[in-house]
Amino acid sequence: MSDAPTYEPNVIEPGLAARWVEDKSFELQGEPDAETYYALTMFPYPSGDLHMGHVEIFSIHDALVRQKRMLGRRVLNPIGWDAFGLPAENAAKKRGINPATWTYANIEQQAASIKRLGFAFDWSRRLHTCDPEYYRWTQWVFLQLFANDQAYRKEAMVNWCPGCETVLANEQVVGGRCERSDDLVIRRPLTQWFFRTTSYAQELLDSLDTIDWPERVKTMQRNWIGRSEGAELTFRTADGVDDVPVFTTRPDTIFGATYFVFAPEHPVVARRMGNDPAYAAFIDEVNKRSEIERQATLGTGQTAKRGLRLNFDMVNPFTGEEIPAYAADYVLMEYGTGAIMAVPFGDQRDFEFARAHDLEIRAIIAPSDPSDPAAVAATDPATMTEAYTQYGVVTGSGDYDGLTTADAKNAVMDDLEAKGWGRRTINFRLRDWLISRQRSWGPPVPIIHCEACGHQGVPAADLPVLLPEDLNWQGSGSPLFNHPTWKHVPCPSCGGPGIRETDTLDTFVDSSWYFLRFLSPNDDHAPWPSSLADALLPVDQYTGGVEHAILHLLYARFVVKALRDAGHLSASEPFHALLNQGQVILNGSAMSKTRGNLVQPFEVIDVYGADTLRATILFASAPEDDIDWADVSPSGMSKWLNKLWRQALADGVHGGPDSGSPEGVDKLRRAVHTRIAAITEDFERHKYNTAIAKLMEISNAAREAVAAGVGGAAVREAIDSLLLMLAPICPFITEHLWTELGHDGSVHQQRWPQADPTLLVKSSTTIVAQVNGKIRARINVAVGLDAAAVEAIARADAAVAASLADVTVTNVFAVQDRLINFVVSRNADRREDGQS
Repeated sequence: MSDAPTYEPNVIEPGLAARWVEDKSFELQGEPDAETYYALTMFPYPSGDLHMGHVEIFSIHDALVRQKRMLGRRVLNPIGWDAFGLPAENAAKKRGINPATWTYANIEQQAASIKRLGFAFDWSRRLHTCDPEYYRWTQWVFLQLFANDQAYRKEAMVNWCPGCETVLANEQVVGGRCERSDDLVIRRPLTQWFFRTTSYAQELLDSLDTIDWPERVKTMQRNWIGRSEGAELTFRTADGVDDVPVFTTRPDTIFGATYFVFAPEHPVVARRMGNDPAYAAFIDEVNKRSEIERQATLGTGQTAKRGLRLNFDMVNPFTGEEIPAYAADYVLMEYGTGAIMAVPFGDQRDFEFARAHDLEIRAIIAPSDPSDPAAVAATDPATMTEAYTQYGVVTGSGDYDGLTTADAKNAVMDDLEAKGWGRRTINFRLRDWLISRQRSWGPPVPIIHCEACGHQGVPAADLPVLLPEDLNWQGSGSPLFNHPTWKHVPCPSCGGPGIRETDTLDTFVDSSWYFLRFLSPNDDHAPWPSSLADALLPVDQYTGGVEHAILHLLYARFVVKALRDAGHLSASEPFHALLNQGQVILNGSAMSKTRGNLVQPFEVIDVYGADTLRATILFASAPEDDIDWADVSPSGMSKWLNKLWRQALADGVHGGPDSGSPEGVDKLRRAVHTRIAAITEDFERHKYNTAIAKLMEISNAAREAVAAGVGGAAVREAIDSLLLMLAPICPFITEHLWTELGHDGSVHQQRWPQADPTLLVKSSTTIVAQVNGKIRARINVAVGLDAAAVEAIARADAAVAASLADVTVTNVFAVQDRLINFVVSRNADRREDGQS
C-alpha cells in the first residue's frame, strides 16, 4: 500500500453533517403514504446535552433507518422533544428564569449535538410538546376523552411532595422520598383528574398478542394489568350495620380467614373510628409511606406492626364466627375493594402480620405427605416459618374437606352464589391513570368549573388554553393557581362566573399521542390527517429504553384505543414492533452526576470523531444488553477505521486491471458474498455488533487477497460492499470514501448490496482423513465428491499414505463433505530368525 491522506474525522465530519441538514437529505419526499415505513425513537427530554444513553438509542435507530432507505423504503423518521415537566420548573425556580428559557436552550443544544452525530432525522417535522401549537392538540385529545366519559374528576389519596408541591407517581417515590427533591413524601387526599384506563384493561391485555414486542416487556405489562379470576364475597360487621365486599382469588381458603383487614382510609373505618387518637396517629404514620413501600412484605421488628386493632369485628359468612378487624397499611383503597379476608396460612403478608399481632393461623391444606416431617412442619401452624402457598387437599374446611383446592374453589363459589353471599368475578391490578399535576410547566387542563353547570370543557375554538407569560416561577405553590386573574373566566355554557382548572396534564399525556402529530406537525386545522393515521399506524418500528416498558407504552396504547372508540382512529395499537436498548454504565454502575462517573459523548467525539463513537457503541453488545464503558475501546475502533481508510485509498484498489489466480478471485468473492448475506440478516435482527465483526472480516479478506496478488474488480467489489454496509453505522467516513473512490451520488442513496446466490454455495470443502479414528490429515476436496474419489485423493496424501504402509485396510467409512476413516489391521510382524 502507498501512503494515503490521513484520516481526520473532525475535519471531514462537521462539513458533511451541516450539508445533510442544509440539503434536507433525509426529509421524506412528498407526503407519506401507505407504503411509507414509519420509524420512531422515544423522543428525548431536554434536561441538558445528550448523554451516552441518547447516543446509544439514536445509533441503533439510525442504523436501522439508513439501511431501510438503502433497501428502497420510503422512511418517515421525525424528531421532537418531550419538553414539559417538573425538571424545567424546578430549574426555573432554582435559576430565577422562565422554564421556557431553560427548556428551549437545552433543546437547541441537543439538536446541535444530534446533527453533529449525523443522525438522519427529518427535521421538517420537528416538534416540541411545550409549543402552544402542540399542546393545543394535547388539550383537544383530553376533551375528546372527556366527552366520551374517559376523563373524570374525583378525590383520591396521592403521593404529595411538599418540596416540589405536586403529586408524584409511585415510581417517583424512592425510599419514601421524592426522587428529585429528596423531600419526605406524604399521602394525602386530593381532588384529581383521571383517565379510565381500567375500562380497557381486558383489551390492553388481549391485544399484546397482536404486536411484535420483546416478551419481557409484554410480561411486565401483563403483570401491571394484573388480571385475576376469583370471587367477590361479602363480610358483615358483627353489629349487622355494614356489609363489606372483598375480592379473593382463593375462595377455597375462606375457612382459614381468622381476621379481617381494611385499608386505613376505608370509609367504613373512618366513620366508625371517628376522632380516635390512635387511629389519627396511625393514619398520619401510614400517609408517610408510598404505595410500593406499603405493599412490600412486612419483615420483622417495628415495620411488622403497621396495624391497628379496630373497635369492631367482622363475621365470616361461611363459618358464622366473629373475627377481629384491623386497619393495616399493606391494604390499599386503590386495589380491589380496600378490604381483605386475611388468611395467614396461605398469604405471606397475612402470615407476618398474624405473627406480629399474635393472631390465629389455621391450617386449611393437608400435608402433601403425612409421613414426611418436613411436609408436616410446613403445614402445622405451630411450626410454620412462612405461609404455605402451594395447592393440595383441603382440610379444616367443613363439608369441603378432602377436595382438591381447585375443586374446593369451584364448590365454594357455587355455594356463595347460591346463598347470595357473593359472585364469581374478574379483578384487575390496573388502576385509572391519574393525569393532573399541581405544577405549571405543562398543558393546562382545558376545563372551566361553574357552580351552575359543573365541569365544562373549553370550546375547541378557544384552544389552546395558553400558559400566562407573567407567571411567578419563584413563588411557592402553583404559579397558575396563584395567578391573580388567569383563572377567572366566564362559563362557556351559561356565561356566568367560572374558574379555570389550575392543574396541568401529566407529561405522559403529551407523549401518549406525539406519533400522531408527526404525521402533520404544522397543520393548524386538525391534530393529524385521518387518512395518514389509518395508513401509517401502528408505527412500524419503535426504539427506546425498557424503563418506559410499562407506563409510557401502556398510556399510549390506552389513548389510541380511546381515540379509536371516539371515532378519530382506526388503529388499535400505536407501535407494532418494539426494540429496547440496554443502559450505558461504567464499572457496573449507572452513570450519573451524583456518582461523578459520567462519560460525556463529546469527550469521545472530540478525540476520535462521531463515527468511532457510534461504531464503538454498536460493536460493544447486542442492543438489548447493557454496555459497560469500562470494557469498550474507542481507540480500538478508531484504529480499525484508520486501517480501512488507508486500505480503501491504497493504490490499485480502484484502478488497474484484474489480476490474481482464478482460485484467489473466487475465494475473495465468496468471502464477500457470504458476508453480504450474513450481514443483511444481522441488520434484520438488529445484531449490529456481529455485523461490524463481519465487516472487519471483509476488510481482512480483501487485504489477504491483495497480498496474494488479487486486484481489479474483485477487490473493488469487496471495498464497495464494505462501505455500503458500513454506511448506516459510520455515515461520515463511508460518505467521504465513496466520493474519493470516484462514485457518483451519496453512499446513503445507493442500494444495499445483494448476495449472489451462486457464490453462497461452496465449491470445495476441507474434510478430515483418519486411520482407525486418528486424524492423519486434512484435505481439500470438491463439495459432494463421491466416496471412491475422496478415497483416492486421501490415499495420495503423504501423511495418510505413510499411515497405510504395512497395514491391511479392512474397511473404509466416509461421511460426505466431512470425513473419511480407514479401518486397518496391522500385518503380522516377522521375527528376526525369519520364522513367522
